[in-house]
Amino acid sequence: MQPVHVSDQNFKSEVLDAQTPVLVDFWAVWCGPCKMIAPLVEELAKEYDGKLKVAKMDVDANPKTSTDFGIRSIPTLLVFKGGAVVEQIIGAVPKRQLVDKVTPHLN
Repeated sequence: MQPVHVSDQNFKSEVLDAQTPVLVDFWAVWCGPCKMIAPLVEELAKEYDGKLKVAKMDVDANPKTSTDFGIRSIPTLLVFKGGAVVEQIIGAVPKRQLVDKVTPHLN
């Protein structure tokens, strides 16, 4: 399973209304640390298929949602459960740290 690309237009239906927890990677094309963490985000999408929805949002193309959730630095990864933010990860962190932050929120 690959991460789903979300936008300002479909954020509510893809993330806030999702039945499973959602990890959203807020990123930008020009962001070096975003490129470093991208393969780890893709690994999580495959490893947690069915338990965790993984999404990516380009902050430059989707300023409304990024602003609504106070994204000030990228990469920022937010975990949503039941339409609410339950975890925040800022920066290019090791995979173990991503797993440790996401696991408690899985159904």
